[in-house]
Amino acid sequence: MPEPYEPYDVITMGRIGVDLYPLRTGVPLAQVDTFGKFLGGSATNVAVASARLGRRTAVITRTGRDAFGDYLHQALGEFEVDDRWVTPVERYPTPVTFCEIFPPDNFPLYFYRRPKAPDLEIHPHELDLDGIRSARIFWMTGTGLCAEPSRSATLTALEARARAGITVFDLDWRPMFWPDGGEPDPGRNEDAEPDPSAAAREVYARALRHATVAVGNLDECEVAVGEREPYAAARALLAAGVELAVVKQGPKGVLAVHRDGTTAEVPPVPVDVVNGLGAGDAFGGALCHGLLAGWDLEHTMRYANAAGAIVAGRLACSSAMPYDSEVAQVLAGGPTPAEPERDAS
Repeated sequence: MPEPYEPYDVITMGRIGVDLYPLRTGVPLAQVDTFGKFLGGSATNVAVASARLGRRTAVITRTGRDAFGDYLHQALGEFEVDDRWVTPVERYPTPVTFCEIFPPDNFPLYFYRRPKAPDLEIHPHELDLDGIRSARIFWMTGTGLCAEPSRSATLTALEARARAGITVFDLDWRPMFWPDGGEPDPGRNEDAEPDPSAAAREVYARALRHATVAVGNLDECEVAVGEREPYAAARALLAAGVELAVVKQGPKGVLAVHRDGTTAEVPPVPVDVVNGLGAGDAFGGALCHGLLAGWDLEHTMRYANAAGAIVAGRLACSSAMPYDSEVAQVLAGGPTPAEPERDAS
């Protein structure tokens, strides 16, 4: 039997893998000869970001039974994220992800998740539903809905929460993870291109009924509720069941609308972008921190924006997640803190 534990501040559920990022920027992968190895995966990065801000966190996910899986357990320990629910899958390798870095806004990703990623092999019967129910925040992602058995496990976890505490749905739209476009539509022209977003929308709707917070960019909102104008998207997310809709607008900042009528729209924090890929996960961890602290909506959004900006100015994702003192420095008008030098040993 697992050892007993106190309820977690944040439990995330979803993707994990190894990020292999080029140590040269502005060049294609074909010309890169050195890479940095980092813990990766959106849900896992959100757990790391929350832990950096002092929150007690855990992640529900799966790795391969291989050396990269061993590395991920080691990294989770170093980031003080509980790995009790990170289990191995015998038949699938731990995923790796490469990226190209062309600042300020072009960061192509190359996912190696074949034949299937272990984090999509989470089964409903394996879940610690008491732990999920007791967490102050439960964070799940759209990627977890893209395939079975992860889809059923994610929906089971949401149903077990029964909207207790704070349940966050990170819309996290990755069309390449929905290769078959879901179940076939009998009314669809067989010659037409498959539309994975149409398949996703029905599943997203089921998840939104159990969530209290939805977070996504304009493209993700369009997939989830068919709207990409920010206020219309926020209203549609509220109508779908959540209490708080957070719509990320890129260079226009972020919009947050609560069911009680409270609204906050804040601009982005200026930053010289190095790698924008981890900014959304830093935003997510900071959002969790602000919600748990009971801050007002505008302060929470400003804090989350500042956290995201700090990571956008750094190369890595997980190891770049900021501490509270660094976010406070930016909110006070100070410079965006530089990334700590990596240990070359």
